[in-house]
Amino acid sequence: MYGETNWALRPGRPEDVEPMAELRAEVMRPDLERLGRYDEHRVRQRLRDGFSPRHTSVIELDGSLAGCVTVRPYEDGEGLYLEHFYLAPGTRGRGLGTAVLRELLGRADAEGVPVRLVVLQGSAARRLYEREGFRFESEDPVDVTLVRTPRPRAAGR
Repeated sequence: MYGETNWALRPGRPEDVEPMAELRAEVMRPDLERLGRYDEHRVRQRLRDGFSPRHTSVIELDGSLAGCVTVRPYEDGEGLYLEHFYLAPGTRGRGLGTAVLRELLGRADAEGVPVRLVVLQGSAARRLYEREGFRFESEDPVDVTLVRTPRPRAAGR
């Protein structure tokens, strides 16, 4: 399990776009192939087109690149939108995703705002999000939109 000390979020930089595009292609390939939607170019270009260093954090584990996540204001101004949350394959299954997600959700709770995200139909990541309080909002044949309402802060925090 990952403790509090060996991972960190650092601000994204313009030069992070290509490593993040490659990570996205690697992580999403199995689900996109299962859905018949994998395109070698498009899987990378979607990240490039929406990449915002200002809203992106790079996840580092023991000082090395372990993933990325973007949290930006939601289109309607009501809350936050979590996207491009990818972890390198060798880092998954040991609590890093949960730890990072809880950190981000704690920030949203402190602001008192909901968080939305889209997950691919049938993706194992949906279980992580639902464990952390996300609930079904809508779906189409490819995507499922989930939303999490802010949790009240405990007294004395």
